[in-house]
Amino acid sequence: MKINARLKLIGDLVEPNSYCLDVGCDHALLDIYLIHRKVNIKTVASDIASGPLEQAKKNISREHLEGQIETKLGPGLSTYVAGIDTLIISGMGGLNIISICKENNKILKKISTLIISPNNYQEKVKRYLTKNGYYISNEEFVKDKKFIYQVIIFKKGKKKYSNKEYYFGPIFLEKKGPLFREYFLRELKAHEILLSLLPKRYRIRRYKLEKEMKLIKKEIKD
Repeated sequence: MKINARLKLIGDLVEPNSYCLDVGCDHALLDIYLIHRKVNIKTVASDIASGPLEQAKKNISREHLEGQIETKLGPGLSTYVAGIDTLIISGMGGLNIISICKENNKILKKISTLIISPNNYQEKVKRYLTKNGYYISNEEFVKDKKFIYQVIIFKKGKKKYSNKEYYFGPIFLEKKGPLFREYFLRELKAHEILLSLLPKRYRIRRYKLEKEMKLIKKEIKD
C-alpha cells in the first residue's frame, strides 16, 4: 500500500513500543505503515467523518490488521484510549490543531509525545504547546510533490524559546539545510507579494511582514 512522503516521515519518527492516536486518520495509511514497519506498535485510527473511517476499516481489513488497529469515530482527543502515549495530527490547519488540544486539555496532559504536522500557523502551534507543558525535541522538513511541510515532535517538559526560535523553529535553526532554505525562500516570496497588495493604511501588518522578511533574508543569505 502506497504512502506519501509526509506520512512516511511521520511514521519513521514514531518510536518503537508506542501506543498512538492518529487523529484525522483519513484512510489509516499511516497506521498500517506503522504496524508493518515498527516494533510493538499499537494504534487508534480516529476520524470525525464516517466516510473516511469506513474506508480506513476496509484498508485495515485488506491488510488483515483488525486486531492491531482500532478505529474510532469522533472529534479530536475525544477518541483517546487509556494508555495512549503518542498523539499524531497531520494535514490540518494549525488553528484547528490548537482547537483540538484546547478542547481536551486534560486528556492532552496524559500524552507524552506529540507528532504534529500543521499545514499553516506553525509558529502559533509551537507557542501554544510549549506554553502547555511541552518542548520541541525535533523538527524535520519533508517535500511531498511540490509542497514542503514541517513535522514537529513535542515531548513533555519545559524549555524557553526566543521569538526567532518560535518563528523558524529551534531545531531547524540548528540543522538548516536545502529544504530550510527552499521553504523560507517561498515564505519570503509570499511575504513580498502580500506586502505589494496590502494597502498602506495597514501599518502594523506591513511592519510585521517587513520585520519577518528581514529575519528570513538574514537566515538564508549564506
